[in-house]
Parts: sequence; structure tokens; C-alpha cells
Amino acid sequence: MSGDRPAARAGLRPRTVAWLVTLVVIVALAAASALVHLPYAIFRPGPAWNTLGKLGGHELITIKGTKTYPADGALDFVTVSVFGGPNNPVNVWDVLSAKLSGHAEILPEDAVFPEGVTGKEVQHRNELEMVHSQEEAAVVALRALGRSVPERIVIAGVQQGSAAKGKLRKGDVIRRVAGERTTDVSDVQRLIQAQRAGSTVAITVRRSGEERTVHVRTHAVDGHTVVGVLLMPDFDLPFTVNIDAGNVGGPSAGMMFSLGVYDKLTPGSLTDGKRFAGTGTIDSDGDVGPIGGIAQKMVGARDEGAHWFLAPERNCDDVVGHVPDGLEVVKVSTFDDALHLVKEIAGGTTSGLPRCGT
Repeated sequence: MSGDRPAARAGLRPRTVAWLVTLVVIVALAAASALVHLPYAIFRPGPAWNTLGKLGGHELITIKGTKTYPADGALDFVTVSVFGGPNNPVNVWDVLSAKLSGHAEILPEDAVFPEGVTGKEVQHRNELEMVHSQEEAAVVALRALGRSVPERIVIAGVQQGSAAKGKLRKGDVIRRVAGERTTDVSDVQRLIQAQRAGSTVAITVRRSGEERTVHVRTHAVDGHTVVGVLLMPDFDLPFTVNIDAGNVGGPSAGMMFSLGVYDKLTPGSLTDGKRFAGTGTIDSDGDVGPIGGIAQKMVGARDEGAHWFLAPERNCDDVVGHVPDGLEVVKVSTFDDALHLVKEIAGGTTSGLPRCGT
């Protein structure tokens, strides 16, 4: 009798084959899921940067042509990482990961990215909004210090198909609307909205060194009378203010930029060495506007070590119930509010402060 074992039957057992087939199917489904783009946008907490410090090895805010002062502490502007849209579409795994995360928010894609917009258009828009917010932040800070900053209203674009096409041009400086002199964007908007939709309004512009008056038919959009142009303020600063936020786009850092410029132009430390963070748009009148992704921005601020957070009052509904442990949030509606609160908190006043929900 031989001591050799019986030879194994050639081929794989049915159970092994079934497991291999299942594995192949799972891998194929996973690969397919990664390729299917879903119509969602995902907000996640992003990094924060100190407007008083450096970014990428260089000062985030530089001012030339006037005296500046050293500033310590931190006035952080916070960001949100956005996934979705034409530049960075999301798939099934992105959505599942966001659902499992305690700090991500999932929104319909068209609530964040207009339908039909290209990746280049999104990037260009974000860059323009960032540049515009930086300029207005400098204007607000200078005006708070009593400096005069002349303002012009420039046409940044004319909508295709509007009655203004061919009459008004990109680069035109608006001087008067309906015979009344205009000094800022709100003047132009107020005077145009005072017209009856469908009527004709006289608009005087300066073009190539000459003034000319054109008559443009108005129309209604969402109940407002418009002429179909994009307006942009242009300011004449008394000295050079440069704000370099790297590749961050959008307007939501405006308020914190204005506080940073103000601090660098005034003696002493605005923060008294404390770490503040915040968010909110700013316009040349100093009004602070709401932003998106504030729940994620509060988490990012806390994770970067901030204890105090300045939130736009118009974001309070999004703040209540989403404040992370370890962060104190106060609400602001103007630059003056923000400046006052930073000074109060830096000086030791921490009770009786305006907060969302109170």
C-alpha cells in the first residue's frame, strides 16, 4: 500500500469560484461608482490663515506708502473646501464619506454652481470676487481711520441680449442716472430701481475721456428694475494695500481682511495677542454680508486654535445649533461692530456680548 496522498482534483471548487466572481463584481461596481458623477456639492471644513501673518512665506497683507505698525495675535479668515461642480465633481464614495462625517454638508449642485457654468467661469468668478473683496476691505479700514477714498462706478460687463448691449460698454464710468449724480454703486442701483420696468432711463457715462448720455430701456428681474449691466466700484487709495490670499477665491474673507488692514495701520495690538477668527463679506459702506458653509468654517476655526469667532448676523440661523465645543461666537452686522467686539474681548470683556439666538 502506497503512502502517497490522493492527487487533488484539478480546478477550483465551486464555492471558491463563487467568491471570486462576487469579488470581481464588487470591484467592478466600486470602479463604476467612482466614475458616476452625482449632482451634489459637498462643503467640508477648510484651513484658516492669519491676516496678520504669512501665507506661503510672504506677508498676507502688505502696505506701502504710509507708516505701519507690528501686530500680534491672530485675525484668521477661514475657508470651506467645496467639492462638486465642473472642476471637481463628486461620486458615490464622496457622498457616503460626507454622510459619515460629522462636519460635512451635502447640497444640490445647482444651489452652489449655476447650471451650464464651466470650470473656468467658476474659477474666474471666484478670483474676481476675492480681488473685489480685498479692495473693499482696504477701503473700509481706511475710511474707519478717517481717510478719504474717492469712488467711481465702473461697468464691469453688459449682459447678452439686454437693451444696454451696444449702448453701454465694459469700462464705462457712470456719472449720472436719470439726471442725478451718482457717487457709489448703491446710488446707481437705487436710481435705476426707482424707474418703471419697461421705461427708458438716461445714463451718463465717461468713456475715453468724454462724457456721453445714452438712453437704455429697463426690464424687471425678480421684481427689481434693471438695465442689464454688472457694476463694480473702483477706488483711488491714498497708498498701496496688497492682500495675497494665495489660491483662495470668493468674497467671504472681506471682513477679516478689513480688520487686518486696520490693525496694521494703527499703533498697538488690536487683538492683545488673542486668536480671533471670522467670516463675512464686506462692502464699501462697511456692511457685513452672509456667506455659505459657516458651520464648516466654525469647525475649521476651532481646529486651528481660535477661541472667538465673528459671524455675520444674517447667518445666525445657520450658527445656532452648530457651534463646535471650545468656540465662542459673536454676531456682527457692520465693520464697526466687528472692530468694537474685538477691542472689547481683547480688553477682557466677555459677558453681555451679542450672540446668535439672543
